[in-house]
Amino acid sequence: MSRIGKKVIPVPAGVSVDFTNGVVTVKGPKGTLTREVKGNIDIKHEGTEMHVLALDEAKETNALHGLYRALIADMVKGVSEGFVRSLEIKGVGWKAAMQGSKLVMNIGFSHPVEYTAPEGITLACPSATEITVSGIDKVLVGQVAADLRAYRTPEPYHGYGIRYKGENVEHKEGKTSGKGKK
Repeated sequence: MSRIGKKVIPVPAGVSVDFTNGVVTVKGPKGTLTREVKGNIDIKHEGTEMHVLALDEAKETNALHGLYRALIADMVKGVSEGFVRSLEIKGVGWKAAMQGSKLVMNIGFSHPVEYTAPEGITLACPSATEITVSGIDKVLVGQVAADLRAYRTPEPYHGYGIRYKGENVEHKEGKTSGKGKK
């Protein structure tokens, strides 16, 4: 059995969970999330706890057991607290700003890069060199942050680029003149 799958999912007050016909629906103060559950998996909701149960011992069911437990726990956390991912912009003259619902980034190209967030995601710029991605779906928040980072991944010589807040970028040594070699 999956060790992750055996863990109990705590359900905070104000969050309701419904599992019918292979679809789990989690409702909370921040919104509603749904996910289809495939395989031989059952979900039992008892008071402030939820259990994800594998109904057989097959290898595929064991793998899905831990997966669905983690996904449902993230759904419960998302509708109660939400998820936030912060990005930093490093570069001379590089900046980002919100123009209405669009994020406009000047990141070293000949033109500004405009990005419109998908539904359910909120973008913010607390400062000119910081971008905050927030929402209730952990997967979508992470994907949007990765998409923004992909415009300019951090390069190893000067560290210019868009990076996750707190990300450590290893710097490489630059070229040397070659003097003193024989």
